[in-house]
Amino acid sequence: MHSALPRPSEQCPKSWIRMLGPVLLALSVLSVCLSGARGGKVLVFPVGASHWVNMNIIIEELHSRGHSITVVRDSNNWSIKEESPHYKAITIPSSDTISSSDSVEGNTDSFIKKMLNIRIEGKPNWNTEQSRELIEAFSNIHRDECAMVSAMFADEALMQSLQEAKYDLVLSDPVIASGMFVAYRLKLPLVFNVRASLFGDPHTLIAPSPPSYVPVLSTGFSDRMSFSQRLWNWTVFMMSKLYQKQIAADYSDFCNRFFGPDVNFMSLLQNADLWLVRYDFTFEFPRPTMPNVVYIGGFQCKPARPLPVDLEEFVNSSGEHGVIIMSLGTLVAEIPSDITEEIAAAFAQLPQKVIWRYKGAKPSTLGNNTLLVDWLPQNDLLGHPKTRVFVAHGGTNGVQEAISHGVPIVGLPLMFDQPDNLSKMVVRGTAKVLDIATLDRAVFKDALEKVLYEPSYRENMQRLSRIHHDQPTKPLDRAIFWIEFIMRHGGAPHLRTQSFRMSWIAYHSIDVIMTLLMALLLLLLIMFLAIKKCCSVLFKKKVKSE
Repeated sequence: MHSALPRPSEQCPKSWIRMLGPVLLALSVLSVCLSGARGGKVLVFPVGASHWVNMNIIIEELHSRGHSITVVRDSNNWSIKEESPHYKAITIPSSDTISSSDSVEGNTDSFIKKMLNIRIEGKPNWNTEQSRELIEAFSNIHRDECAMVSAMFADEALMQSLQEAKYDLVLSDPVIASGMFVAYRLKLPLVFNVRASLFGDPHTLIAPSPPSYVPVLSTGFSDRMSFSQRLWNWTVFMMSKLYQKQIAADYSDFCNRFFGPDVNFMSLLQNADLWLVRYDFTFEFPRPTMPNVVYIGGFQCKPARPLPVDLEEFVNSSGEHGVIIMSLGTLVAEIPSDITEEIAAAFAQLPQKVIWRYKGAKPSTLGNNTLLVDWLPQNDLLGHPKTRVFVAHGGTNGVQEAISHGVPIVGLPLMFDQPDNLSKMVVRGTAKVLDIATLDRAVFKDALEKVLYEPSYRENMQRLSRIHHDQPTKPLDRAIFWIEFIMRHGGAPHLRTQSFRMSWIAYHSIDVIMTLLMALLLLLLIMFLAIKKCCSVLFKKKVKSE
Protein backbone atom coordinates (compact mmCIF):
# COMPACT_ATOMS: atom_id res chain seq x y z
CA MET A 1 0.00 0.00 0.00
CA HIS A 2 1.07 3.52 -0.68
CA SER A 3 1.81 5.63 2.33
CA ALA A 4 -0.50 8.54 3.05
CA LEU A 5 0.29 11.76 1.23
CA PRO A 6 2.23 14.20 3.40
CA ARG A 7 0.39 17.20 4.75
CA PRO A 8 1.13 20.59 3.11
CA SER A 9 3.28 21.54 6.08
CA GLU A 10 5.37 18.42 5.53
CA GLN A 11 5.70 19.08 1.78
CA CYS A 12 6.78 22.71 2.27
CA PRO A 13 9.41 23.01 4.98
CA LYS A 14 10.00 26.50 6.31
CA SER A 15 13.33 26.84 4.55
CA TRP A 16 11.65 26.18 1.18
CA ILE A 17 8.93 28.70 1.98
CA ARG A 18 11.59 31.30 2.70
CA MET A 19 13.01 30.66 -0.76
CA LEU A 20 9.69 31.54 -2.37
CA GLY A 21 10.09 35.27 -1.61
CA PRO A 22 13.10 35.91 -3.92
CA VAL A 23 11.66 33.59 -6.58
CA LEU A 24 8.32 35.42 -6.66
CA LEU A 25 10.15 38.75 -6.73
CA ALA A 26 12.25 37.60 -9.67
CA LEU A 27 9.15 36.39 -11.50
CA SER A 28 7.45 39.74 -10.90
CA VAL A 29 10.46 41.65 -12.26
CA LEU A 30 10.62 39.33 -15.27
CA SER A 31 6.92 39.84 -15.90
CA VAL A 32 7.33 43.61 -15.84
CA CYS A 33 10.33 43.40 -18.17
CA LEU A 34 8.46 41.20 -20.62
CA SER A 35 5.48 43.51 -20.44
CA GLY A 36 7.73 46.46 -21.25
CA ALA A 37 9.29 44.49 -24.12
CA ARG A 38 5.84 43.95 -25.61
CA GLY A 39 4.80 47.52 -24.94
CA GLY A 40 4.35 50.06 -27.70
CA LYS A 41 5.42 53.65 -28.10
CA VAL A 42 2.72 56.32 -28.16
CA LEU A 43 3.19 59.97 -29.13
CA VAL A 44 0.48 62.12 -27.52
CA PHE A 45 -0.76 65.59 -28.49
CA PRO A 46 -3.21 66.63 -25.76
CA VAL A 47 -5.39 69.64 -25.00
CA GLY A 48 -5.31 71.20 -21.53
CA ALA A 49 -7.90 71.66 -18.78
CA SER A 50 -10.74 69.12 -18.63
CA HIS A 51 -9.60 67.53 -21.91
CA TRP A 52 -6.25 66.78 -20.26
CA VAL A 53 -7.99 65.10 -17.32
CA ASN A 54 -9.46 62.57 -19.76
CA MET A 55 -6.30 62.10 -21.80
CA ASN A 56 -4.18 61.64 -18.69
CA ILE A 57 -6.38 58.74 -17.53
CA ILE A 58 -5.69 56.91 -20.79
CA ILE A 59 -1.98 57.77 -20.55
CA GLU A 60 -1.74 56.35 -17.02
CA GLU A 61 -3.54 53.17 -18.05
CA LEU A 62 -1.30 52.69 -21.10
CA HIS A 63 1.75 53.25 -18.91
CA SER A 64 0.51 50.67 -16.38
CA ARG A 65 0.31 48.12 -19.21
CA GLY A 66 3.92 48.58 -20.21
CA HIS A 67 3.65 51.17 -22.98
CA SER A 68 6.06 54.09 -23.36
CA ILE A 69 4.34 57.48 -23.61
CA THR A 70 5.72 60.76 -24.92
CA VAL A 71 3.61 63.91 -24.53
CA VAL A 72 4.19 66.96 -26.73
CA ARG A 73 3.28 70.19 -24.94
CA ASP A 74 3.67 73.91 -25.54
CA SER A 75 5.94 75.72 -23.07
CA ASN A 76 3.05 78.02 -22.12
CA ASN A 77 0.75 75.15 -21.18
CA TRP A 78 -0.37 75.56 -17.56
CA SER A 79 -2.22 72.27 -17.04
CA ILE A 80 0.05 69.64 -18.63
CA LYS A 81 3.09 69.21 -16.42
CA GLU A 82 6.55 68.71 -17.86
CA GLU A 83 7.48 66.11 -15.24
CA SER A 84 5.44 62.94 -14.73
CA PRO A 85 6.13 59.32 -13.72
CA HIS A 86 3.79 58.18 -16.51
CA TYR A 87 5.21 59.95 -19.54
CA LYS A 88 8.18 61.77 -20.98
CA ALA A 89 7.46 65.31 -22.16
CA ILE A 90 8.70 67.12 -25.23
CA THR A 91 8.23 70.84 -24.62
CA ILE A 92 8.02 73.04 -27.69
CA PRO A 93 9.30 76.57 -26.89
CA SER A 94 6.83 79.30 -27.77
CA SER A 95 7.77 81.11 -30.93
CA ASP A 96 7.60 84.87 -31.43
CA THR A 97 4.08 84.45 -32.82
CA ILE A 98 2.84 82.79 -29.64
CA SER A 99 2.88 84.85 -26.46
CA SER A 100 1.76 83.53 -23.10
CA SER A 101 -1.46 85.45 -23.39
CA ASP A 102 -2.06 84.22 -26.95
CA SER A 103 -1.25 80.56 -26.40
CA VAL A 104 -3.91 77.91 -26.84
CA GLU A 105 -4.42 77.83 -23.08
CA GLY A 106 -4.43 81.62 -22.86
CA ASN A 107 -6.95 81.87 -25.67
CA THR A 108 -9.16 79.30 -24.00
CA ASP A 109 -9.11 81.03 -20.63
CA SER A 110 -9.74 84.46 -22.16
CA PHE A 111 -12.55 83.12 -24.32
CA ILE A 112 -14.27 81.45 -21.37
CA LYS A 113 -14.24 84.67 -19.37
CA LYS A 114 -15.70 86.60 -22.31
CA MET A 115 -18.41 84.02 -22.93
CA LEU A 116 -19.34 83.90 -19.26
CA ASN A 117 -19.69 87.68 -19.09
CA ILE A 118 -21.70 87.82 -22.32
CA ARG A 119 -24.06 85.12 -21.04
CA ILE A 120 -24.50 86.55 -17.56
CA GLU A 121 -24.99 90.11 -18.77
CA GLY A 122 -28.01 88.78 -20.64
CA LYS A 123 -27.38 90.72 -23.86
CA PRO A 124 -30.24 90.34 -26.33
CA ASN A 125 -27.82 89.34 -29.09
CA TRP A 126 -25.61 87.16 -26.93
CA ASN A 127 -25.88 84.17 -29.31
CA THR A 128 -24.52 86.26 -32.20
CA GLU A 129 -21.79 87.78 -30.05
CA GLN A 130 -20.88 84.38 -28.67
CA SER A 131 -20.57 82.96 -32.19
CA ARG A 132 -18.34 85.85 -33.22
CA GLU A 133 -16.13 85.43 -30.17
CA LEU A 134 -16.02 81.68 -30.76
CA ILE A 135 -14.82 82.08 -34.34
CA GLU A 136 -12.21 84.64 -33.28
CA ALA A 137 -10.95 82.46 -30.42
CA PHE A 138 -10.59 79.38 -32.59
CA SER A 139 -8.92 81.36 -35.36
CA ASN A 140 -6.28 82.34 -32.80
CA ILE A 141 -5.93 78.73 -31.72
CA HIS A 142 -5.55 77.58 -35.34
CA ARG A 143 -2.90 80.23 -35.92
CA ASP A 144 -0.97 79.18 -32.82
CA GLU A 145 -1.23 75.50 -33.72
CA CYS A 146 0.23 76.17 -37.16
CA ALA A 147 3.03 78.20 -35.57
CA MET A 148 3.85 75.41 -33.10
CA VAL A 149 3.88 72.64 -35.70
CA SER A 150 5.89 74.84 -38.09
CA ALA A 151 8.47 75.25 -35.32
CA MET A 152 8.53 71.48 -34.85
CA PHE A 153 8.96 70.79 -38.56
CA ALA A 154 11.72 73.41 -38.77
CA ASP A 155 13.63 71.69 -35.94
CA GLU A 156 15.49 69.02 -37.90
CA ALA A 157 17.02 67.47 -34.77
CA LEU A 158 13.59 67.10 -33.15
CA MET A 159 12.00 65.57 -36.25
CA GLN A 160 14.95 63.21 -36.63
CA SER A 161 14.56 62.07 -33.02
CA LEU A 162 10.83 61.50 -33.56
CA GLN A 163 11.59 59.43 -36.64
CA GLU A 164 14.23 57.37 -34.85
CA ALA A 165 11.97 56.74 -31.85
CA LYS A 166 9.75 54.55 -34.11
CA TYR A 167 6.46 55.35 -32.44
CA ASP A 168 3.55 52.97 -33.03
CA LEU A 169 0.84 55.62 -33.21
CA VAL A 170 -0.17 59.19 -32.45
CA LEU A 171 -2.90 59.78 -29.86
CA SER A 172 -4.45 63.23 -30.14
CA ASP A 173 -7.46 65.39 -29.39
CA PRO A 174 -9.04 66.78 -32.59
CA VAL A 175 -9.80 70.10 -30.90
CA ILE A 176 -6.25 70.85 -32.06
CA ALA A 177 -4.64 69.83 -35.34
CA SER A 178 -0.99 69.41 -34.37
CA GLY A 179 -1.21 65.67 -33.65
CA MET A 180 -2.85 65.03 -37.00
CA PHE A 181 -0.15 66.93 -38.90
CA VAL A 182 2.71 65.18 -37.11
CA ALA A 183 1.08 61.76 -37.60
CA TYR A 184 0.90 62.39 -41.35
CA ARG A 185 4.49 63.68 -41.47
CA LEU A 186 5.78 60.61 -39.58
CA LYS A 187 3.44 58.23 -41.47
CA LEU A 188 1.93 56.93 -38.23
CA PRO A 189 -1.57 55.65 -37.43
CA LEU A 190 -3.77 58.28 -35.80
CA VAL A 191 -6.17 57.78 -32.87
CA PHE A 192 -8.45 60.56 -31.66
CA ASN A 193 -9.66 60.84 -28.07
CA VAL A 194 -12.66 63.09 -28.67
CA ARG A 195 -15.76 64.68 -27.21
CA ALA A 196 -16.07 67.33 -29.89
CA SER A 197 -13.84 68.12 -32.84
CA LEU A 198 -12.99 71.42 -34.48
CA PHE A 199 -16.38 71.15 -36.17
CA GLY A 200 -18.57 70.05 -33.28
CA ASP A 201 -19.80 66.49 -33.03
CA PRO A 202 -17.30 64.05 -34.61
CA HIS A 203 -20.04 62.00 -36.29
CA THR A 204 -20.77 64.84 -38.70
CA LEU A 205 -17.30 64.33 -40.22
CA ILE A 206 -17.38 60.59 -40.87
CA ALA A 207 -20.92 59.25 -40.41
CA PRO A 208 -24.32 60.09 -41.93
CA SER A 209 -25.95 62.76 -39.76
CA PRO A 210 -29.43 63.54 -41.12
CA PRO A 211 -30.58 66.85 -39.60
CA SER A 212 -34.16 65.55 -39.67
CA TYR A 213 -33.56 63.56 -36.47
CA VAL A 214 -29.91 64.14 -35.46
CA PRO A 215 -29.74 67.41 -33.47
CA VAL A 216 -26.77 69.61 -34.29
CA LEU A 217 -24.47 70.38 -31.38
CA SER A 218 -25.43 73.79 -29.90
CA THR A 219 -29.16 73.59 -30.72
CA GLY A 220 -30.14 71.76 -27.53
CA PHE A 221 -32.78 69.78 -29.44
CA SER A 222 -33.72 66.13 -28.92
CA ASP A 223 -34.13 63.51 -31.65
CA ARG A 224 -37.87 64.26 -31.71
CA MET A 225 -38.07 67.71 -33.26
CA SER A 226 -41.07 69.75 -34.32
CA PHE A 227 -41.16 71.23 -37.83
CA SER A 228 -39.82 74.58 -36.63
CA GLN A 229 -37.02 72.83 -34.74
CA ARG A 230 -36.14 70.74 -37.79
CA LEU A 231 -36.07 73.92 -39.85
CA TRP A 232 -33.67 75.58 -37.43
CA ASN A 233 -31.63 72.37 -37.04
CA TRP A 234 -31.19 72.18 -40.82
CA THR A 235 -30.16 75.84 -40.93
CA VAL A 236 -27.54 75.34 -38.21
CA PHE A 237 -26.37 72.17 -39.96
CA MET A 238 -25.73 74.08 -43.19
CA MET A 239 -24.03 76.90 -41.26
CA SER A 240 -21.74 74.33 -39.63
CA LYS A 241 -20.75 73.10 -43.09
CA LEU A 242 -19.76 76.64 -44.02
CA TYR A 243 -17.81 76.88 -40.75
CA GLN A 244 -15.98 73.67 -41.66
CA LYS A 245 -14.92 75.22 -44.95
CA GLN A 246 -13.67 78.31 -43.09
CA ILE A 247 -11.51 76.24 -40.73
CA ALA A 248 -10.18 74.16 -43.60
CA ALA A 249 -9.26 77.41 -45.35
CA ASP A 250 -7.39 78.57 -42.23
CA TYR A 251 -5.15 75.50 -42.53
CA SER A 252 -4.87 75.38 -46.33
CA ASP A 253 -1.67 77.46 -46.49
CA PHE A 254 -0.04 75.24 -43.88
CA CYS A 255 -1.00 72.04 -45.74
CA ASN A 256 0.22 73.46 -49.06
CA ARG A 257 3.50 74.54 -47.51
CA PHE A 258 4.41 71.22 -45.88
CA PHE A 259 2.41 68.55 -47.70
CA GLY A 260 1.72 69.94 -51.16
CA PRO A 261 -1.47 70.86 -53.01
CA ASP A 262 -2.76 67.28 -53.19
CA VAL A 263 -3.24 67.06 -49.39
CA ASN A 264 -6.07 68.98 -47.75
CA PHE A 265 -6.95 69.49 -44.12
CA MET A 266 -10.32 67.72 -44.19
CA SER A 267 -8.94 64.53 -45.72
CA LEU A 268 -6.26 64.35 -43.01
CA LEU A 269 -8.86 64.77 -40.30
CA GLN A 270 -11.31 62.24 -41.72
CA ASN A 271 -8.53 59.73 -42.38
CA ALA A 272 -7.93 59.03 -38.67
CA ASP A 273 -7.78 55.31 -37.94
CA LEU A 274 -9.85 55.40 -34.77
CA TRP A 275 -12.19 57.78 -32.93
CA LEU A 276 -12.51 57.12 -29.19
CA VAL A 277 -15.70 59.06 -28.45
CA ARG A 278 -16.17 60.10 -24.83
CA TYR A 279 -19.88 59.33 -24.56
CA ASP A 280 -22.26 56.47 -25.28
CA PHE A 281 -25.93 55.96 -26.07
CA THR A 282 -26.90 56.13 -22.43
CA PHE A 283 -26.12 59.79 -22.91
CA GLU A 284 -26.38 60.42 -26.66
CA PHE A 285 -29.48 60.03 -28.84
CA PRO A 286 -29.41 57.07 -31.27
CA ARG A 287 -27.77 57.94 -34.58
CA PRO A 288 -25.78 56.38 -37.46
CA THR A 289 -22.18 55.51 -36.66
CA MET A 290 -19.08 53.93 -38.23
CA PRO A 291 -16.88 50.88 -37.46
CA ASN A 292 -13.91 53.03 -36.43
CA VAL A 293 -15.95 54.90 -33.79
CA VAL A 294 -15.58 53.35 -30.32
CA TYR A 295 -17.75 54.68 -27.50
CA ILE A 296 -15.99 55.06 -24.15
CA GLY A 297 -18.49 57.21 -22.26
CA GLY A 298 -17.82 57.26 -18.53
CA PHE A 299 -14.37 55.70 -18.87
CA GLN A 300 -13.05 58.17 -16.30
CA CYS A 301 -15.66 57.15 -13.70
CA LYS A 302 -14.48 55.04 -10.80
CA PRO A 303 -16.03 53.62 -7.64
CA ALA A 304 -16.15 56.23 -4.90
CA ARG A 305 -13.20 56.23 -2.51
CA PRO A 306 -13.38 57.26 1.15
CA LEU A 307 -13.57 61.02 1.65
CA PRO A 308 -11.01 63.03 3.61
CA VAL A 309 -11.87 63.02 7.30
CA ASP A 310 -13.08 66.63 7.42
CA LEU A 311 -15.36 66.19 4.41
CA GLU A 312 -16.69 62.88 5.72
CA GLU A 313 -17.61 64.51 9.03
CA PHE A 314 -19.35 67.38 7.23
CA VAL A 315 -21.29 65.00 4.95
CA ASN A 316 -22.36 62.77 7.84
CA SER A 317 -23.55 65.80 9.80
CA SER A 318 -26.27 66.28 7.16
CA GLY A 319 -28.35 63.49 8.68
CA GLU A 320 -31.36 62.31 6.70
CA HIS A 321 -31.43 65.45 4.52
CA GLY A 322 -28.23 64.62 2.70
CA VAL A 323 -25.77 66.78 0.77
CA ILE A 324 -25.83 68.97 -2.35
CA ILE A 325 -22.63 69.21 -4.41
CA MET A 326 -21.92 72.25 -6.59
CA SER A 327 -19.08 72.68 -9.08
CA LEU A 328 -18.88 74.63 -12.33
CA GLY A 329 -15.91 72.70 -13.68
CA THR A 330 -12.17 73.02 -14.02
CA LEU A 331 -12.06 76.40 -15.71
CA VAL A 332 -14.85 78.28 -13.92
CA ALA A 333 -14.00 78.61 -10.24
CA GLU A 334 -15.95 81.83 -9.64
CA ILE A 335 -18.82 83.81 -11.11
CA PRO A 336 -20.01 87.42 -10.62
CA SER A 337 -20.83 88.33 -7.03
CA ASP A 338 -24.50 89.18 -7.61
CA ILE A 339 -25.11 85.64 -8.92
CA THR A 340 -23.20 84.03 -6.05
CA GLU A 341 -25.22 86.03 -3.52
CA GLU A 342 -28.46 84.60 -4.97
CA ILE A 343 -27.08 81.06 -5.06
CA ALA A 344 -25.80 81.27 -1.48
CA ALA A 345 -29.12 82.68 -0.27
CA ALA A 346 -31.03 79.82 -1.87
CA PHE A 347 -28.71 77.23 -0.33
CA ALA A 348 -29.13 78.84 3.10
CA GLN A 349 -32.89 78.19 2.98
CA LEU A 350 -32.49 74.42 2.54
CA PRO A 351 -32.09 71.78 5.26
CA GLN A 352 -29.39 69.98 3.25
CA LYS A 353 -25.68 70.54 3.72
CA VAL A 354 -23.89 72.04 0.68
CA ILE A 355 -20.32 71.59 -0.56
CA TRP A 356 -19.54 74.28 -3.12
CA ARG A 357 -16.32 74.56 -5.11
CA TYR A 358 -15.79 78.31 -5.25
CA LYS A 359 -12.69 80.53 -5.13
CA GLY A 360 -14.23 84.00 -5.06
CA ALA A 361 -15.05 86.28 -2.15
CA LYS A 362 -17.32 84.76 0.48
CA PRO A 363 -20.97 85.71 -0.24
CA SER A 364 -22.64 87.73 2.51
CA THR A 365 -25.74 85.49 2.25
CA LEU A 366 -23.78 82.29 2.87
CA GLY A 367 -25.56 80.00 5.35
CA ASN A 368 -24.05 77.80 8.04
CA ASN A 369 -25.02 74.76 6.02
CA THR A 370 -22.68 75.64 3.11
CA LEU A 371 -18.99 74.77 2.92
CA LEU A 372 -16.85 76.63 0.36
CA VAL A 373 -13.81 74.71 -0.93
CA ASP A 374 -11.08 75.42 -3.51
CA TRP A 375 -11.19 71.82 -4.69
CA LEU A 376 -13.42 68.83 -4.10
CA PRO A 377 -13.19 65.10 -4.88
CA GLN A 378 -16.15 65.24 -7.26
CA ASN A 379 -16.34 61.56 -8.19
CA ASP A 380 -16.04 60.43 -4.56
CA LEU A 381 -18.69 62.89 -3.38
CA LEU A 382 -21.09 61.89 -6.16
CA GLY A 383 -20.64 58.28 -5.12
CA HIS A 384 -21.40 59.00 -1.45
CA PRO A 385 -24.80 57.62 -0.33
CA LYS A 386 -25.77 60.95 1.25
CA THR A 387 -25.39 62.99 -1.97
CA ARG A 388 -28.82 64.07 -3.21
CA VAL A 389 -28.24 66.60 -6.04
CA PHE A 390 -25.38 67.74 -8.23
CA VAL A 391 -25.42 71.45 -9.25
CA ALA A 392 -23.24 71.51 -12.37
CA HIS A 393 -22.39 73.47 -15.51
CA GLY A 394 -22.98 70.42 -17.71
CA GLY A 395 -19.46 69.45 -18.75
CA THR A 396 -19.22 65.95 -20.21
CA ASN A 397 -17.05 64.64 -17.37
CA GLY A 398 -19.43 65.79 -14.64
CA VAL A 399 -22.55 64.57 -16.44
CA GLN A 400 -20.98 61.15 -17.03
CA GLU A 401 -19.97 60.89 -13.36
CA ALA A 402 -23.50 61.87 -12.28
CA ILE A 403 -24.92 59.14 -14.55
CA SER A 404 -22.43 56.61 -13.22
CA HIS A 405 -23.42 57.29 -9.60
CA GLY A 406 -27.12 57.92 -10.27
CA VAL A 407 -27.23 61.52 -8.95
CA PRO A 408 -29.79 63.93 -10.54
CA ILE A 409 -28.66 67.35 -11.75
CA VAL A 410 -29.60 71.01 -11.45
CA GLY A 411 -27.84 72.51 -14.46
CA LEU A 412 -26.34 75.97 -14.98
CA PRO A 413 -24.91 75.69 -18.52
CA LEU A 414 -22.41 78.33 -19.52
CA MET A 415 -20.87 77.60 -22.95
CA PHE A 416 -19.60 75.09 -25.50
CA ASP A 417 -21.39 71.71 -25.39
CA GLN A 418 -22.81 72.23 -21.91
CA PRO A 419 -26.36 73.28 -22.92
CA ASP A 420 -26.59 70.24 -25.22
CA ASN A 421 -25.31 67.86 -22.55
CA LEU A 422 -27.89 69.08 -20.07
CA SER A 423 -30.72 69.16 -22.62
CA LYS A 424 -30.19 65.41 -23.08
CA MET A 425 -30.56 64.96 -19.34
CA VAL A 426 -33.75 67.05 -19.31
CA VAL A 427 -35.27 64.85 -22.04
CA ARG A 428 -34.49 61.79 -19.94
CA GLY A 429 -36.08 63.35 -16.85
CA THR A 430 -32.88 63.45 -14.81
CA ALA A 431 -32.16 67.18 -14.66
CA LYS A 432 -33.63 70.64 -14.20
CA VAL A 433 -31.84 73.37 -16.18
CA LEU A 434 -31.73 77.09 -15.39
CA ASP A 435 -30.44 80.14 -17.24
CA ILE A 436 -27.68 81.69 -15.16
CA ALA A 437 -28.39 85.10 -16.74
CA THR A 438 -31.83 85.24 -15.10
CA LEU A 439 -31.06 83.30 -11.94
CA ASP A 440 -32.40 84.47 -8.57
CA ARG A 441 -32.74 82.78 -5.19
CA ALA A 442 -36.42 81.92 -5.61
CA VAL A 443 -35.95 80.27 -9.02
CA PHE A 444 -32.84 78.42 -7.88
CA LYS A 445 -34.45 77.20 -4.65
CA ASP A 446 -37.54 76.02 -6.52
CA ALA A 447 -35.42 74.01 -8.99
CA LEU A 448 -33.42 72.44 -6.17
CA GLU A 449 -36.54 71.41 -4.28
CA LYS A 450 -38.11 69.85 -7.36
CA VAL A 451 -35.06 67.69 -8.02
CA LEU A 452 -34.67 66.92 -4.31
CA TYR A 453 -38.23 65.93 -3.53
CA GLU A 454 -39.73 64.62 -6.79
CA PRO A 455 -38.66 60.94 -6.85
CA SER A 456 -38.75 60.69 -10.63
CA TYR A 457 -35.49 62.63 -11.07
CA ARG A 458 -33.46 60.24 -8.92
CA GLU A 459 -35.28 57.15 -10.21
CA ASN A 460 -34.65 58.11 -13.84
CA MET A 461 -30.97 58.83 -13.18
CA GLN A 462 -30.51 55.55 -11.33
CA ARG A 463 -32.11 53.74 -14.26
CA LEU A 464 -29.57 55.40 -16.58
CA SER A 465 -26.82 54.38 -14.16
CA ARG A 466 -27.89 50.72 -14.31
CA ILE A 467 -27.95 50.82 -18.12
CA HIS A 468 -24.53 52.50 -18.24
CA HIS A 469 -22.93 49.87 -15.99
CA ASP A 470 -24.56 46.94 -17.82
CA GLN A 471 -21.73 46.45 -20.35
CA PRO A 472 -19.64 43.39 -21.29
CA THR A 473 -16.40 45.38 -20.86
CA LYS A 474 -15.45 48.54 -19.02
CA PRO A 475 -15.13 51.65 -21.22
CA LEU A 476 -11.49 52.21 -20.25
CA ASP A 477 -10.59 48.59 -21.09
CA ARG A 478 -12.37 49.04 -24.41
CA ALA A 479 -10.34 52.17 -25.17
CA ILE A 480 -7.03 50.47 -24.34
CA PHE A 481 -7.93 47.38 -26.37
CA TRP A 482 -8.54 49.41 -29.50
CA ILE A 483 -5.41 51.53 -29.05
CA GLU A 484 -3.39 48.33 -28.74
CA PHE A 485 -5.28 46.92 -31.73
CA ILE A 486 -4.03 49.85 -33.82
CA MET A 487 -0.49 49.19 -32.53
CA ARG A 488 -0.62 45.49 -33.38
CA HIS A 489 -1.92 46.01 -36.91
CA GLY A 490 -0.25 49.28 -37.82
CA GLY A 491 -3.55 51.10 -38.29
CA ALA A 492 -7.12 50.16 -39.20
CA PRO A 493 -7.77 51.16 -42.82
CA HIS A 494 -10.35 48.37 -43.08
CA LEU A 495 -12.56 50.28 -40.60
CA ARG A 496 -12.41 53.64 -42.38
CA THR A 497 -15.20 54.68 -44.68
CA GLN A 498 -14.25 56.09 -48.06
CA SER A 499 -17.38 58.20 -48.27
CA PHE A 500 -15.52 61.39 -47.38
CA ARG A 501 -13.41 61.01 -50.53
CA MET A 502 -16.56 61.29 -52.63
CA SER A 503 -17.93 64.54 -53.96
CA TRP A 504 -21.26 65.81 -52.69
CA ILE A 505 -22.86 64.83 -56.01
CA ALA A 506 -21.50 61.29 -55.87
CA TYR A 507 -22.20 60.84 -52.14
CA HIS A 508 -25.89 61.65 -52.60
CA SER A 509 -26.03 59.74 -55.92
CA ILE A 510 -27.14 62.88 -57.74
CA ASP A 511 -25.17 61.78 -60.82
CA VAL A 512 -26.82 58.34 -60.72
CA ILE A 513 -30.28 59.83 -60.29
CA MET A 514 -29.73 62.29 -63.12
CA THR A 515 -28.42 59.53 -65.38
CA LEU A 516 -31.45 57.36 -64.66
CA LEU A 517 -33.79 60.31 -65.21
CA MET A 518 -32.12 61.10 -68.51
CA ALA A 519 -32.39 57.44 -69.53
CA LEU A 520 -36.06 57.43 -68.56
CA LEU A 521 -36.71 60.64 -70.48
CA LEU A 522 -34.88 59.21 -73.50
CA LEU A 523 -36.95 56.03 -73.28
CA LEU A 524 -40.16 58.05 -73.03
CA LEU A 525 -39.07 60.17 -75.99
CA ILE A 526 -38.35 57.06 -78.07
CA MET A 527 -41.70 55.58 -77.08
CA PHE A 528 -43.44 58.84 -77.96
CA LEU A 529 -41.75 59.04 -81.35
CA ALA A 530 -42.51 55.38 -82.02
CA ILE A 531 -46.16 55.82 -81.12
CA LYS A 532 -46.29 58.98 -83.21
CA LYS A 533 -44.76 57.14 -86.15
CA CYS A 534 -47.21 54.25 -85.79
CA CYS A 535 -50.15 56.64 -85.60
CA SER A 536 -48.89 58.47 -88.69
CA VAL A 537 -48.59 55.22 -90.68
CA LEU A 538 -52.02 54.01 -89.59
CA PHE A 539 -53.57 57.37 -90.44
CA LYS A 540 -52.05 57.33 -93.95
CA LYS A 541 -53.34 53.79 -94.60
CA LYS A 542 -56.80 54.79 -93.46
CA VAL A 543 -56.82 57.82 -95.79
CA LYS A 544 -55.72 55.70 -98.78
CA SER A 545 -58.35 53.03 -98.11
CA GLU A 546 -61.07 55.68 -98.10
